[in-house]
Amino acid sequence: MNKIKSKMNIAGLIGKVQDYKTVRSNTKEYRDAWHSEIKPMLHSNLEQIIKESGLSATVEEKTEMDNLEAVVVDLGQEESGISQRVTDKINKSLIRYNGMLVYQQLFNGKIVIMIVPPFVEGLGQPKPPYNLEILRPEELKAPFLLRHMEKLLKELTEWEDFDDDLPEKKSIGFQTGFKNNEVLREGSPNA
Repeated sequence: MNKIKSKMNIAGLIGKVQDYKTVRSNTKEYRDAWHSEIKPMLHSNLEQIIKESGLSATVEEKTEMDNLEAVVVDLGQEESGISQRVTDKINKSLIRYNGMLVYQQLFNGKIVIMIVPPFVEGLGQPKPPYNLEILRPEELKAPFLLRHMEKLLKELTEWEDFDDDLPEKKSIGFQTGFKNNEVLREGSPNA
């Protein structure tokens, strides 16, 4: 048994253990930075951006879960102007959610930046939130917030201005009569 132990080389494993300890230590440092630096920086800069731009939004903090907190730019909710007839005399207004920009801690202390697109309740499936990026606290700088707000406003504007006038894809080359490796026949559903 001693011969087997003496033949093992655990130098590679020791390096992996050190990497693991470093990553675990980073998580604690990132969480501390969220409270001491990131959260105050987000609040002050996002509120300034909202005030100076004239955007109708609020900066809110979501604190339901310790170390999974979020700072959110919330554009609020309102009646959509669309209503469902319940009876001849009663209409139920559908609520419109105007979208959000979210800065949220991840389980490892890094910060995910997400956009929650606008939607009207009860009209189709809302577009799911999507990530802009994931950053370590030291990577998230105040100038990035303007870029994130610009992406949010691009999403909001595209949603507001939605129509089906998407550019047509032009096929290049000869049209062979095949689509998805199937022969197109007149009257077939793929024709």
